[in-house]
Amino acid sequence: MMSTISKRALATALLGTVAAAWSPWAAASSHREAPFITQHPKTDGTDFYLFRSYEPGRAGFVTLIANYVPLQDAYGGPNFFHMDPNALYEIHIDNNGDAREDLTFQFRFTNTNKDNTLTVGGKQVAIPLVINGGPIAGVNPPGLNVRETYTVSLVRGDRRGGSRTAVLNADTGGAVFDKPVDNIGNKSIPDYAAYAAAHVYNITIPGCGTPGRMFVGQRKDPFVVNLGETFDLINIKAPATEFAANAERAARDDLDDKNVTAIELEVAAACLTAPGASDPVIGGWTTASLRQGRLLNPAPQGSTASKEGGPWTQVSRLGMPLVNEVVIGLKDKDGFNSSKPSADGQFATYVTNPTLPALIEILFGAAGAKAPTNFPRNDLVATFLTGVKGLNQPAHVTPAEMLRLNTAIAPLAKGAQNRLGVIGGDNAGFPNGRRPGDDVVDIALRVVMGKLCTLNIGCVPGDAPAGALHFTDGAYLDDSFFNAAFPYLKTPIPGSPQQ
Repeated sequence: MMSTISKRALATALLGTVAAAWSPWAAASSHREAPFITQHPKTDGTDFYLFRSYEPGRAGFVTLIANYVPLQDAYGGPNFFHMDPNALYEIHIDNNGDAREDLTFQFRFTNTNKDNTLTVGGKQVAIPLVINGGPIAGVNPPGLNVRETYTVSLVRGDRRGGSRTAVLNADTGGAVFDKPVDNIGNKSIPDYAAYAAAHVYNITIPGCGTPGRMFVGQRKDPFVVNLGETFDLINIKAPATEFAANAERAARDDLDDKNVTAIELEVAAACLTAPGASDPVIGGWTTASLRQGRLLNPAPQGSTASKEGGPWTQVSRLGMPLVNEVVIGLKDKDGFNSSKPSADGQFATYVTNPTLPALIEILFGAAGAKAPTNFPRNDLVATFLTGVKGLNQPAHVTPAEMLRLNTAIAPLAKGAQNRLGVIGGDNAGFPNGRRPGDDVVDIALRVVMGKLCTLNIGCVPGDAPAGALHFTDGAYLDDSFFNAAFPYLKTPIPGSPQQ
């Protein structure tokens, strides 16, 4: 089936285009996607990636990337964008298709104020900035006023009740890792790429005989989307009737000047699949949780502005891109963020009978945008809940929303990848996992309007009269948006580009 999908996908790229988008898409992949999470940006998961590593010599590994803290302005000092020391960040893997986590990587952060001072008029006075004096380089330099560190644990089984073991530095044996400070500017950190690279760690993963790699730090936001024109009553300048060669490049990327914080792991594929099993398909998602209770200190000193306690409560969830934005109804967005894949039956109607294709038809019906007529939408069930049979569906699957990756499909190097993934003939791409180079907005627009029907996946071509149209938001993603090697995401934009 995989070769058939490729040939048919390539053959269908020949009709007109509709430059279609609508306001819910403007939340980006998962930036500020639910009412409650807008109040807690440090725990707002923005994008999740899961793919076979395509760095030369690393094809036996899988890379997992969970991005947090959306819409970071590079100049956003003086505190910049530390992770929340009162939060629990997690990456989950389901390796037997039962919609429950089998492996969970847990990240906890600590911010230490070194309280660097300057002598002013004979008195030692605390400085107001995160960097003291001159430029910095290397791990935990003296001039860095706030040291951000983190620890990582691997939990096998239930994320709260399973066995928990520390992930260690493979070179030093230590369990505490330094996170680089954000890219404040070229005067403070003259060579940020080299400074960040010093924070890429070789790691020992419990129960895995092959060392992995890890990086946590600020990156250029890799997501691409046309936000402004979409918010302005879908004021998209790309043509809405006839195909034009530049339609997919006609709008700006409104995240072009934004950074994000990435949690990145590279793990041997054999250490993620089920032990002794022949099924190469894994599922993955990321979550963030906060304590149930919070007391605000009316007279804070140091870092005592609040006191958190009680059980962990999940406030952010992200697997497949765009689900909470364009699939889940507004009244259930906070509920989805707090839910587990094993309980996704409560959201099934949003997938089988989606509202967004109908909205597109209302907005762009005159330009040929006709919503698919097959109900239930089994093509979307395959995309979002089960994986596509013969491509990335587990041998025994419980329908649940997560990214699903067939680890047996070889990766393609940068330069050989198709930004449209499977519907562009590239089975190593979305929705078979997700790479930084997969243009998920254009892919998802086409899939919800029935592109898979043209491939006879869950429906037939007659079910989707607009399935062969080239829907796009006009913001283009190409090879310049990501790197060829781990940690793959680009160096963040500096707060000050001047030397």
